[in-house]
Amino acid sequence: MSQTTPFTGGLYVITYGCQMNEYDSDKMASLLEKTYGLKLVTEPEEADVVLMNTCSVREKAQEKVFSELGRWSKWKAKKPNRIIGVGGCVASQEGKVIRQRAPSVDVIFGPQTLHRLPAMIDEALRVRGDDSIKKKKAVIDISFPEIEKFDNLPEPEVNGVSAMVSIMEGCSKYCTFCVVPYTRGEEVSRPFEDVMHEIEVLASQGVREVNLLGQNVNAYRGEMADGEIADLAVLMHAVRTIDGIDRIRFTTSHPNEMTQSIIDCYGEIPELVSHLHLPIQSGSDKVLAMMKRNHMVLEYKSTIRKVRALRPNLSLSGDFIIGFPGETCDDFKETLALVEELNYDRSFSFIYSERPGTPAAGFPDDEPMEKKKRRLFMLQEVLNKQTLAISEGMIGTIQRVLVERLSRNSFTEVAGRTENNRVVNFEGSPELIGQFVDVEITEGLTNSLRGKLVATPESDTHVAPQYHSL
Repeated sequence: MSQTTPFTGGLYVITYGCQMNEYDSDKMASLLEKTYGLKLVTEPEEADVVLMNTCSVREKAQEKVFSELGRWSKWKAKKPNRIIGVGGCVASQEGKVIRQRAPSVDVIFGPQTLHRLPAMIDEALRVRGDDSIKKKKAVIDISFPEIEKFDNLPEPEVNGVSAMVSIMEGCSKYCTFCVVPYTRGEEVSRPFEDVMHEIEVLASQGVREVNLLGQNVNAYRGEMADGEIADLAVLMHAVRTIDGIDRIRFTTSHPNEMTQSIIDCYGEIPELVSHLHLPIQSGSDKVLAMMKRNHMVLEYKSTIRKVRALRPNLSLSGDFIIGFPGETCDDFKETLALVEELNYDRSFSFIYSERPGTPAAGFPDDEPMEKKKRRLFMLQEVLNKQTLAISEGMIGTIQRVLVERLSRNSFTEVAGRTENNRVVNFEGSPELIGQFVDVEITEGLTNSLRGKLVATPESDTHVAPQYHSL
């Protein structure tokens, strides 16, 4: 722990964007606790170090960054020793702009340089304390040092029974609408043994479920100790052998990387959940070509059919971009038809947002925003109906649930997740946390389910009737 820093308060981190950003934020917190003894606090006013981990996928996300920084700057005027940092994809893309628009920011770092955060903070403190430096500028490091990040992060520490594990960074697909290759770099996979070691440590801390993360996680190609290359299928087969890990997820995937070996895992690995998040973005081949997705709708549907042949109860989710430049009414109808045919569950859909520096930013776009909004409304109506129908269809079924925590609604209830990632609240004792239990679904709500505990197979006991009086 550093002995030269004046930190007496805590650390506040706000995260925008994807699960990769959530993973990175957890690593930042662990790193700064190890270095400075900083503990997480729930209010930014209480913190000596405030960090924002940003996302540049959507335009509004960038607007949030500068809005938040405006508030933080006012707080800093009252507490000059506070360190303000901005990381993530917006920092990677707009580092110089942040420095100009928000002079109160001390450190600006990219997704690949968060491991250098302590050194950057130390430098910011040095600059701040040097009276010979008249104009004190933010310390910026938004380079792409590839795998170095993972080699310099602390050992994982978790408090829960489910954990995210980043197995690769970046994207090499260069879809015309996407900024990720420019903010996170090209695809770089972590070595196989490094990933396995992290998961083994997590399992020793009581983790039962891992979610393997990557911008294109199914493009994973990790080098093994013998020089061979492990793909995602090889990795998942290895992960299932780790004692204590009994549920595996992976996200986010690209259709072009859904190889037969990965598809076969749905028939070979019981620990792999019956859920697949596989974004297609549009149901129109013409739009997919303009997006440079490099696959057709027919190929995508063929992949889904193959997986469902092995897992008939597969829960499918996806991402959809509405109003991409050049999208016509007929193109949109093809998207609706695809959604209705494949029956999606809990998908994400947005109106196209132009990202500076991407090829699509220069595409002509004459479609009025009002028309795009109507299309999005129509699509989300269909998606919401499908989600509700799936929830209601689960009523009366017995679901295997990993109990994660106490329920937020009741002292006598616990909450866990089904394979298709639905939160279920049901009566039960705290001793169930960390166990897989059988729950009968009794009610389907908008954002969660309610259920009744029927068996605790891991302790080989069934629930006595009086249990529910707790």
